[in-house]
Amino acid sequence: MTLDGKTGPDEPGFGLYLHWPFCLAKCPYCDFNSHVRHEAVDQDRFVRAFNRSLAYQARLAPHRMVTSIFFGGGTPSLMAPKTVEALLAAIQTHFSVSAKAEISMEANPTSVEATRLADYRRAGVNRLSIGVQALNDHDLKALGRKHSVEEAIAAIQLAQRSFERTSFDLIYARPAQTVDDWRQELMQAIDLAAEHLSLYQLTIEPGTMFEQRVRAGQLKPLGDEDARRLFDITQDICASRGLPAYEISNHARPGAESIHNLTYWRYGEYAGLGPGAHGRLLINGQRIALIQERHPETWLKTIEASDDATIERDVLTTEQQAHELVLMGLRLREGISPLRYHALAGSALAAEKIDWLVAEGLLEWHGPQGANDPRLRATAKALPVLNAVIEALL
Repeated sequence: MTLDGKTGPDEPGFGLYLHWPFCLAKCPYCDFNSHVRHEAVDQDRFVRAFNRSLAYQARLAPHRMVTSIFFGGGTPSLMAPKTVEALLAAIQTHFSVSAKAEISMEANPTSVEATRLADYRRAGVNRLSIGVQALNDHDLKALGRKHSVEEAIAAIQLAQRSFERTSFDLIYARPAQTVDDWRQELMQAIDLAAEHLSLYQLTIEPGTMFEQRVRAGQLKPLGDEDARRLFDITQDICASRGLPAYEISNHARPGAESIHNLTYWRYGEYAGLGPGAHGRLLINGQRIALIQERHPETWLKTIEASDDATIERDVLTTEQQAHELVLMGLRLREGISPLRYHALAGSALAAEKIDWLVAEGLLEWHGPQGANDPRLRATAKALPVLNAVIEALL
């Protein structure tokens, strides 16, 4: 990362992720660390705990320039605007923040209203990501969502009036979804989107209500061939409409990519704060993977007692780091730098494996002709089977 906070393929930046773990209800497909509370959450107490955690993380990773801040969840838009303002002030106290930092917050349509959005913007949030998930009421109900299509569209339009940068999520490859259904929904989504869409295939995650329904024969997931057909249509339509994929599931107009998520995929550093948050920090020359206590109230009490609620702290070997670099970087259209891999692993990627995967049309070289550091990226053919390609490469 440069001193002015600019980021790029070889300058991933430094991100802060703050996890707000509370939701109005638990969606049946969700395996995130989210919790429903029927009594009011003591937001002031959580602000104090986040402040203590930020101070601790800043001691672990001093002299960093923050290029992105992400409020994730859960449902961060259930926070009062004054809570967001207090958390951003705490970040400024403990870290240097780039004047051009991307500050994103996730929101659900049910918690989006004009006054609240304006207050979030005044607090410093400059990018809003809305969890829409479907643009028909039948599937919204099946996904356990609490909003209607009408409410979702109103929230998108309201967000676009309040924020310079917006995005929203959709889940596709839903049970019984047809090609025509998805094509129509995707075209509508692109018409609504200003600059960015996150489009995720539905996966049946262990421990979710959907998994229980599948095992009980009450839910039949879409078949692999049908899901692949929808994936291909997604790539083609988005590219033709000016929102090409810059990562497998994320599409943006050029220049509107999520800086925070690029930090992850470019294998940069980030600190994770809040219940269940993950981080990757360089400490005394070692790359450390950190995981916070998952249970919200236990996290809160632990922070109040000791400033730190880390429950896992693993020093990553050079081999693990190199593996993560490939695992994350090949999701990106820009791909990876084999020279950076060599620097991390202490050895080069196997030339014969690269040559074989290139010959099979699964990897390709790109970048300026004769460049000293050409990049290696997955082809469109490889994206649906990317895990297998990475396994073959490594």
